[in-house]
Amino acid sequence: MKITAIRTTPVLAPLPSPLRTASGSIERFPLVLIELETDAGIIGRAYAQAYLPELLPALEGAVAGLGGMLLGQALCPRDLHELLRRRCRLLGLKGLAGMALGALDMAAWDGVARSRGEPLARTLGAELRPLRAYNSVGLYGAAEVVAVAEQTVAAGFAGLKIKLGFPSFAEDLAAVRAAWRALGDGPGLMVDYNQSPSTPEALRRCRALDDEGLEWIEEPVLADDLEGCARIAAAVRTPIQIGENFHGPGEMRAAIAAGAMDLVMPDVHFVHGVTGWLEAAALAHAAGLPMSSHIFVEASAQLLCATPTAHWLEVLDAAGSLRRAPLVLRDGCLVPSDAPGIGLEWMEDAVERHRA
Repeated sequence: MKITAIRTTPVLAPLPSPLRTASGSIERFPLVLIELETDAGIIGRAYAQAYLPELLPALEGAVAGLGGMLLGQALCPRDLHELLRRRCRLLGLKGLAGMALGALDMAAWDGVARSRGEPLARTLGAELRPLRAYNSVGLYGAAEVVAVAEQTVAAGFAGLKIKLGFPSFAEDLAAVRAAWRALGDGPGLMVDYNQSPSTPEALRRCRALDDEGLEWIEEPVLADDLEGCARIAAAVRTPIQIGENFHGPGEMRAAIAAGAMDLVMPDVHFVHGVTGWLEAAALAHAAGLPMSSHIFVEASAQLLCATPTAHWLEVLDAAGSLRRAPLVLRDGCLVPSDAPGIGLEWMEDAVERHRA
């Protein structure tokens, strides 16, 4: 099969409630929906996402620009991945270029799995299986987090992740303890600082959270401060989780060498797509690191089935308002889609309604 067209559609996908963090709030997810068409009539689907709507036109341009380099090429994802890596050697693959590569790689793999009539996990040599899933939410104070935790229990999640990073640690601690009271003895609890504290302040807060029974503390300092992450990981008993901002497997390799984390959670988009994820999974396996996912729940569910050290699946359903098939939760686990490919079919009326 040869690639004949790359189509992009920018949308602002609504969320059930705003995603608040210490750095700002997201009310609608800026997404670029991608269709990769072949001369056999197979269409591979994926999406790219930018946190800021102001950057959505630039992300769409990057996807369309790199996608144009694939026209006329055979639908062989690893070869396409290497082609784009070579073409971007002078520019580099951080930021928008790497994000565009990751999204196009996902679309290519989706197309291959669709051509075989099977879910992506099976194309990768794995079988579908339920994945332990947690509800990923925003920054909520002690009074607000109770309702969120109760909703998490009612929905049947195995875990809840809340954002921290209030002006005072007392507010962080109050939110954690209020969440625990509402969760009871059921779901686990994770926290995410989204890189908001300074290294000394992060060290102080993380140490103070050590007796709170948390599954992990995520991104306590700036994502590229591997030395700071390593200091905290060495000093704190609670596992430290990073990885969503690794731009390609090379950055994950550097983080492993620095001892920057106890757990790892690459983002399939940022880590350069399915091809990059498979390399990251091999690195995690070699290092003995439990590996979780970051958003992109549809692709991540397929990929975790093929990940030797698979740990947790994050459920922050950025595209859920546009996708035909709802997510299926059972006994604390998400059941991956058994549709061909990644499982992306759009509600066209919703796409048009939320087109940017």
